Amino acid sequence: MTKAAELAKMGEVLTNSQIGGRRNIVINGAMQVAQRGTSVTGLGAADAYHTVDRFMLSAGNTAGRLTASQTADGPSGFDNCLKLDCTTADTSIAADERLIVRQSFEGQDVQQIKKGTSDAEKVTVSFYVKGNATATYTCELVDEDNNRYVAQEFSVTTSWTKIVKTFVADTTGAFNNDNAHSMSLNIWLHAGSTFTGGTFASNTVHTTANQRVGDNQTSFYDSTDRTFFITGVQMEVGSQATPFEHRSFGEELALCQRYYWQFTDNHPLYSYNYHNNYKYAIRPHPVEMRATPTITVVYVGGAMTQYEIDKYHWKAYIASVPTDTTSHHVSSLKSDSEL
Repeated sequence: MTKAAELAKMGEVLTNSQIGGRRNIVINGAMQVAQRGTSVTGLGAADAYHTVDRFMLSAGNTAGRLTASQTADGPSGFDNCLKLDCTTADTSIAADERLIVRQSFEGQDVQQIKKGTSDAEKVTVSFYVKGNATATYTCELVDEDNNRYVAQEFSVTTSWTKIVKTFVADTTGAFNNDNAHSMSLNIWLHAGSTFTGGTFASNTVHTTANQRVGDNQTSFYDSTDRTFFITGVQMEVGSQATPFEHRSFGEELALCQRYYWQFTDNHPLYSYNYHNNYKYAIRPHPVEMRATPTITVVYVGGAMTQYEIDKYHWKAYIASVPTDTTSHHVSSLKSDSEL
């Protein structure tokens, strides 16, 4: 890039207010946090969060299966990445098959895009990818409130490559300003004709489901040799990709814990007497959660009765006289408020 071009680019970045403050709307884009575990096998049957936090695998209606793992094999500047490894191929693609790496966003966190107004902003997505062989996949932004889609294809090689895609502004359909699911960033790795059967128009906003995925789409499930690696995911307002916004592990962990957190029997939660005939346990959430979470809990010494669960804490009690020597405690608790 010439000096003049560099100055012009910097001028646009400054004009679009892309310098300073938090630029990256994606959480855990460097794949640092993996609270649920670092490797899970046999995936592909349903939508779920598995390894790296905030990145769902949206999958279904296919015999294809994969292993997902947080792997220390990132490009320069990134230690970790999300690796997908095909373990069961599926070359007979039914209409409604899909495999998507997705991050979902609350409406109140994407208001700066100004979607649905005359001042709507362009959005730039950047990330690093590689695979075992060349491939073409699709990067898509979805307006979940108004069922509007815009997508572009991108290429993968056997070496780490930085992908940059700028998406057009959409002046139709505003995002709801709340804590519900308003926007998705999708990386399509496999799709049937329900999503590919129409004519794909790159970087064009539309509402037609069978035009969502590119005409040149590779199927991740075409071979058990197939792998896909991704890291350094950034989504920002404006038409320029700025350098990746690295955040500390502690900050990323706290952002992730708004949606999910857990403790295991390495950190037991003990109950204590609060009445002559009861014992009581309370655990504040590390941060305010997005919404009242779904709790999965394992008790030792007898099941407790949950009686107050909200965005701020969890409480439970069990009938137990003061002379009871049984150790009543919680050996693990998982709190899920994902979108």
